Amino acid sequence: MSEELRKLEKEVKKTKRLANEQAMVLHDLIEDSLPEGYGELLGIAQATYDACKAWDEANQKLIAAQSEAA
Repeated sequence: MSEELRKLEKEVKKTKRLANEQAMVLHDLIEDSLPEGYGELLGIAQATYDACKAWDEANQKLIAAQSEAA
């Protein structure tokens, strides 16, 4: 496996972990703080979206690199 693929795999794992952590923050808000905490909802939802998008972009780069290497 090339160094580039290893770096991309590491980035995918990192961004997936961050997306999962952010999803838990959103989950906790929904479960524990709504409706009173509704003022935090948009910011947390946007941060969760951004984290998931970062994972998707990293994953797409990995998939493309794996296709090229095959």
